[in-house]
Amino acid sequence: METNEQSNKKRLEVVDSAGSLDETCKTFVFHNEDHTLGNSLRYMVMKNPEVQFCGYSVPHPSESKINFRIQTHGELGTDVLKKGLKDLNSVCEHVLATFQASVQDFKRRDVEMADG
Repeated sequence: METNEQSNKKRLEVVDSAGSLDETCKTFVFHNEDHTLGNSLRYMVMKNPEVQFCGYSVPHPSESKINFRIQTHGELGTDVLKKGLKDLNSVCEHVLATFQASVQDFKRRDVEMADG
């Protein structure tokens, strides 16, 4: 159950490096997330040829947050993150649609076998 402090906290924050103006290297903190998002998003971001490095870490097992780091060859780190999230969402929508179609097909065949 979320406390008031958790619900008021932003789900995503950008960690500003002290004195760094380089927008191609960014660290993001995703709150209330774990390896499920971290690993799948890392995979999607790494498919982008502009990405030089992408990784994530869970600071401590009792904390439900991940630190997500992106370093690019020139593209803005925030733009690469947005593209990765959109690509991951598209993959999830495709998997869901495929699963739902398979369930409907299974139910249809099950009814046909019961009637037949």
